[in-house]
Amino acid sequence: MMRLSVATLSGLPGDIDRPRYDRAGIGTGVVHLGIGAFHRAHQAVFFEHALNAGDLRWGVTGASLRSPAVHEALAPQDGLYSVVTRDGAAERVQVVGAVRDVLVAPRDPAALVARLAARDTHIVTLTVTEKGYASSAADSAAGYLAAALAERRSTGVDPFTAISCDNLSDNGGRLKQAVLAAARQSDPALADWIEHQVAFPSSMVDRIVPATDEDDIARLAGRIGVEDRAMVKTEPFRQWVIEDRFSGPRPDLAAAGVQLTADVAPWEEAKLRLLNGSHSAIAYLGGLAGIDFVHEVIALPAARAFVAALMDETAATLTPPPGLDVPAYRAALLARFANPALQHRTRQIAMDGSQKLPQRLLAPIIARLDRGLAAPALTLAVAAWMAWTGGRNDLGAAHAVEDPLASVVADALGKATAPEDRVAALLSLSQIFPVRLAGDQSFRQALIDDLALLQEQGARAAFARFTGR
Repeated sequence: MMRLSVATLSGLPGDIDRPRYDRAGIGTGVVHLGIGAFHRAHQAVFFEHALNAGDLRWGVTGASLRSPAVHEALAPQDGLYSVVTRDGAAERVQVVGAVRDVLVAPRDPAALVARLAARDTHIVTLTVTEKGYASSAADSAAGYLAAALAERRSTGVDPFTAISCDNLSDNGGRLKQAVLAAARQSDPALADWIEHQVAFPSSMVDRIVPATDEDDIARLAGRIGVEDRAMVKTEPFRQWVIEDRFSGPRPDLAAAGVQLTADVAPWEEAKLRLLNGSHSAIAYLGGLAGIDFVHEVIALPAARAFVAALMDETAATLTPPPGLDVPAYRAALLARFANPALQHRTRQIAMDGSQKLPQRLLAPIIARLDRGLAAPALTLAVAAWMAWTGGRNDLGAAHAVEDPLASVVADALGKATAPEDRVAALLSLSQIFPVRLAGDQSFRQALIDDLALLQEQGARAAFARFTGR
């Protein structure tokens, strides 16, 4: 079957949305680092809106910092790909043309630095996952940004705006510190210039983007008549909140649906704790129960009651921003989780738990303990992660523990099997658990009790504790 491309675009069915601009005339105002499915379903769609509105400066150069897979999927398609939006039985297909090309950094790091340093690059966005901010090496995201900013400074080109789109509190501040660390390694004066001249606004992003599989690709091909190896599937909801602080030009983001605000922190906190925290809890408990998909977990009355209890605990720790109706947001989240068309796998969400737990689950637990409040649902979610690290679910099926600290966790656990020993070993990992929690005896005992319940009776029995609340 022929691939989606410029040559096949005109032959698509009439109900397929497609670019409303001449792609030959667009500039490259954006570079995105970490061009995976989430960027293609989220930030690129906002830039596509600007292009469709007639502002042709905002084409995107994507960059893969490790794998060539996205380049190899998009190159034969002239950068075109489909965003398949599913809501129950309803489905909408939009072909996005914003991505002009994809660079593979390990193949040609100089090309990436040159693109970042180009005069017409005004915005750099990043989705490099939580673990992508730990390094300031030359081949890290921070290293490439520092090298490009050095080039821009030496040639008199104004700095770009760097926007982190990862699920981290104060992600703009974290990105700035990583770039400053990379700059200091070669030139303290460069670090000083970056400190005072470059904007690193924090942002909050929200859209559920499950992994695409071969069945999705085949189903789309049957609908549009060509094969799209770079398609993404997602839900109707999308949100992007950005701190209103830029170094230079930007598109009309508000017209595209972006919320510009003076303070992203309360939006970040609400999303990380309510959406992402619930997602992690669903992933670990659902995964332990042998349930493959989020919508299948949330369809269980006991599991839904557990998620509601977890949201009750978390909501009490929030300071909602103006404009956020927390009860309405919670109801919308439950509806999004229940969308069967997404086929969002629990195992996908369970990845990289050591990087996700601190902001999603541990932060609200600390907030509650500091106020003298218990956190039974949140604590059970943490215990479920501890059980997940064992590598087997309640049915005895093995799973890979995909985590940057997987070997560290395994070494800490050793041959420990008793709940009290496993809890002690994992609480000793300061990379995950702050002293405030590791030293709290009530929290430790609650984890031991929950882990014992999970080991002896399984996740479904743990869910049942919250029925009728």
